[in-house]
Amino acid sequence: MNFDFSDEQKQLKETAHRFLEKESTSARVRAVLESDAGYDTALWKGIAEMGFTGAAIPEEFGGLGLGYLELCVIAEELGHAIAPVPFSSSIYLFAEFIKAAGSDAQKKKYLPAIASGEKIGTLAYAEKPGETTPAGIEATVSGGTLTGTKIPVADGTIADYAVVVARDGAKGAASLYIVDLASAGVTRTYKKTVDPSRKYAKIEFNNTAAEPLGKSGDGARILDDVLNRAAILTAFEQVGGSERALYMARDYALQRMAFGRPIASFQAIKHMLADMYVSMTLARSNCYYAAWALSTEAAELPVAAATARVSGIQAFQHCSTNNIQVHGGMGFTWQFDCHLLYRRSNTLALSLGSQTHWEKELIDRMRRRNTAAAA
Repeated sequence: MNFDFSDEQKQLKETAHRFLEKESTSARVRAVLESDAGYDTALWKGIAEMGFTGAAIPEEFGGLGLGYLELCVIAEELGHAIAPVPFSSSIYLFAEFIKAAGSDAQKKKYLPAIASGEKIGTLAYAEKPGETTPAGIEATVSGGTLTGTKIPVADGTIADYAVVVARDGAKGAASLYIVDLASAGVTRTYKKTVDPSRKYAKIEFNNTAAEPLGKSGDGARILDDVLNRAAILTAFEQVGGSERALYMARDYALQRMAFGRPIASFQAIKHMLADMYVSMTLARSNCYYAAWALSTEAAELPVAAATARVSGIQAFQHCSTNNIQVHGGMGFTWQFDCHLLYRRSNTLALSLGSQTHWEKELIDRMRRRNTAAAA
């Protein structure tokens, strides 16, 4: 069992780091944050040209066919760069749903467009803030048309397609559907969040054409599987963001002088930086284990995904908050980039369900695993 990346994967990580360091500057993140633009189109095009969007998509469907480990290292660098692009919506979610449940015809139709970056996909699941189970879903599909409301939808203002969780009939079980968001009956409303560099929307469907994805009534199972994978990839983004916050705080502490010496020499600052390093390293350790489980389809995947998700949330929020504290009063100003990481940490903390939700999932999954082992 090897919990480290190969030399080729480390080289891919370094390539992604150099590219994003040059192209995803804080100035470009701010440009998206301060404007109505849904994302940085030039950066998105560059990411697609680098092949990152197709890393885990099979070659027969226009991707590189590399695998999840390669996608994990890319995710970490995207988090480090605070990239203002719809990568998670398109790749961790939409593409994974098509791969998991799509027919050959659907894979041939949608995956090449996603791999090339030509089209953007997303998941329309929740119908109110805090929605974590399909039990509360009220959107329905009848006669091939969808009616209902989804909020919040990540990258909902710019997505071309959405996988929608809805009931098959008024009393049917949760099922999955693909919806072209350019279709008649779709209304999108931008919803402001703490991180405008990633746009969220309220999407209303009124007798909108919906294409079934997978078997009717199988939506909850597929949703759970895909969210586990997305949780791991998002946790890698959070580790990348945690590392960026730690380095930003460290560099400032070494440069900022007080009482004739760098503030990094003060014990309180040393302890703060050390705590940030510990939380980031713990999260990375959990992510590496989860990456192994993901790449091998191990039975431990559900528990590993929840563990990585919880530690990823804790690390990024802890590091982004302490980064502001190390910067002192300057950390609260618009001129410094601390708030970019703090905004992103709060958005990612809620993007796939809150920390509380994943803590409960972790406890339930461990309990079920232990019960099965004892039987």
